[in-house]
Amino acid sequence: MRIDEFSFGRITIDGVTYEHDVVIDHGKIGKRKKKPSKKFRAAFGHTPLSADEEIPWSCRRLVIGTGAYGNLPIMEAVKREAVRREIELVILPTAEALQALRKRSTGTNAILHVTC
Repeated sequence: MRIDEFSFGRITIDGVTYEHDVVIDHGKIGKRKKKPSKKFRAAFGHTPLSADEEIPWSCRRLVIGTGAYGNLPIMEAVKREAVRREIELVILPTAEALQALRKRSTGTNAILHVTC
């Protein structure tokens, strides 16, 4: 997997441009399905990443890109679940998260927010 480019609202991976949040699970790229988290939007002012979403837990390390400005809220239940599963959780603004993925992708899944 090659991350070619990231800018506000879009990310290009392996030559394909996505204009939505993406989930990377064992090299497979899919759209983040944030509907289960929408019920928490009012409390955060933004749809957070909640444990109600389909998170790609089958890994040793989960990188979460929190957006161009780092504004994606991560709910505490997600952090607790990572600890329970003994998964290293890396939470960074998306540009920095991409650097972390480039340095080490083996055993790593990711959720990448592409806007704010």
